[in-house]
Amino acid sequence: MPVTLSASILSADFARLAEQIQEAENGGVDWIHVDVMDGHFVPTITMGPFIVKTCRRITKLPLDVHLMVEKPEKHLGDFANAGATNISVHVETCPHLYHTLQVIRSLGCHPGVVINPGTPAASISSVLHLVDLVLVMTVNPGASGQEFLPDVMPKVKEVSTMLAAQRASALIEVDGGITSSTLPLAYEAGARVFVSASAIFRDANGINHGIQSLRSSVKG
Repeated sequence: MPVTLSASILSADFARLAEQIQEAENGGVDWIHVDVMDGHFVPTITMGPFIVKTCRRITKLPLDVHLMVEKPEKHLGDFANAGATNISVHVETCPHLYHTLQVIRSLGCHPGVVINPGTPAASISSVLHLVDLVLVMTVNPGASGQEFLPDVMPKVKEVSTMLAAQRASALIEVDGGITSSTLPLAYEAGARVFVSASAIFRDANGINHGIQSLRSSVKG
């Protein structure tokens, strides 16, 4: 199965956001990833529905929205209306996870469930049939530029095994420290969607070079 690249604008130059998103699109990324942080579930405050709406005006690519927020159920409609394609929520913030995922689907978006590095894979076993994405964090959520956590790879493999056992069709996505060196490790473990911020938008040789480096890391 081919690699899907989701370019996280967390590392983009917001003074040139439209230009950089268009450059990423022209370079061959598949999705645009929007990291939403509320300053409560994670320390950082980032962007909200307005940025998603802005991205929707800039690109026709799928918008991959990751809600790192408390009580995400309060905001689902706003992000769906802003143009989100995928909406992923953390198991750690959703006491009524089953219902929250159902609501995301009812809003016309692809639902995803997210687990932090310290959260066991078993915590999402009962909702795998409801989701299109399982996002396994490969760093602690909250900031771009962190080091990839190889210790999470067995959990990616466990999620892959769980999906196969349930004959569920969700894709495994990974987010955090994804570079041309770490992407193959996650691919081998079963991930097929790769969120990358710094390796795309801060590549020393430009956005297109960053994208091609990621793609070529698993050729053959």
